[in-house]
Amino acid sequence: MNKIPYNRQFISSDDLKVVSSSLKMNLITTGPYVNKFENNLKKKLKVKYAVSCNSGTAALHLALMSINIKKNDIVIMPAINFIAGYNMARLMNARVYLADVDPLTGQMTPKTLLDCIKNNKLKKIRAIVTMYLGGYPENVIEFYRIKKRLNCYLIEDACHAMGAKYYYKNKHLNVGCCTHSDVSTFSLHPVKTITAGEGGVVTTNSKKIFDRIISLRSHGINKNNNFHWKYDISESGFNYRISDINCALALSQLKKIKKFISYRKKIFNLYRKNLEKINQFVNFPNYNKSKPSYHLFLISINFNKMKSNKDKFLIFLKKNNIFCQYHYIPIYKFTLFNQKLNLNFYRGAEFYYKNTVSLPVFYNLTNKLQKIIINKIKFFLDKQ
Repeated sequence: MNKIPYNRQFISSDDLKVVSSSLKMNLITTGPYVNKFENNLKKKLKVKYAVSCNSGTAALHLALMSINIKKNDIVIMPAINFIAGYNMARLMNARVYLADVDPLTGQMTPKTLLDCIKNNKLKKIRAIVTMYLGGYPENVIEFYRIKKRLNCYLIEDACHAMGAKYYYKNKHLNVGCCTHSDVSTFSLHPVKTITAGEGGVVTTNSKKIFDRIISLRSHGINKNNNFHWKYDISESGFNYRISDINCALALSQLKKIKKFISYRKKIFNLYRKNLEKINQFVNFPNYNKSKPSYHLFLISINFNKMKSNKDKFLIFLKKNNIFCQYHYIPIYKFTLFNQKLNLNFYRGAEFYYKNTVSLPVFYNLTNKLQKIIINKIKFFLDKQ
């Protein structure tokens, strides 16, 4: 049997045609496809501004820079997360505090956020960074209320949640519309809902934040509209631009986003239908009324009840050519994180880390392959 990855891109003939077409344009970087993708995306998300860049990490960095994070500014983010946001904040010399997470969703909650503030006696918080792990937008309104009360910025790390919606006042709003955040960030990595090959997006409704992101994306350059050869640089920026080639692919993929999410939902439902029957060992996150992107399928296996652990489970699946993932190792487990922590404040993160596995989810995962995965999981658990 061929290897079954936890995720991978789907590239159609339409995608290939558009990318090929982009290579024939006069401008293949920061050209018409960049503008068209940004315009189409902001219309879809119903947000005022959308800026594309060359990675999800660059998007997070631009978001943090756009709100003027400075040395010793306090930034709070979840302990379960990809390292990108933490890295960017630390490189900016911010004081980063990690909040505990729900043991099943792996996401920071309003309670764990407030507990983090209380336990660390934090004041004058500059920014809260939420993260919709797996593409499930949780507690959006509650975080916004806390942000308003604390008078700080709220950044949504929505790198898993392109195409997701959250529930507010009897309707669903797009993640990235920034109705209840200052800035949202997305990733266009190959395993995400849609891909640009590599790429990212920042969205906001603030003209001030947008103007700063545009400048920072390209070396801090501010151009004179009347004289294209004249420009000024008021602060240091980066080369975070994305090519037209990448945006041509992203634009083509954006047209298929509903189809991608619909197929991922079918995969989600088949997993739940078959695996919830073995609830002696298995638990699933309970999500709210959101419409997720189904980026990940997370399953919590209580290994304390059996003579095994997560590594043995993953090794067993790997031997059967099924490649699952952690998503994620807590940030405080890395050597990079050199602060002393009281793990009693991270019981949710510890439970999640020891028990949660991310199963394969991607557009061309067939029912046949998915049933093979399900049967192998059942076989392993039946032996316990």
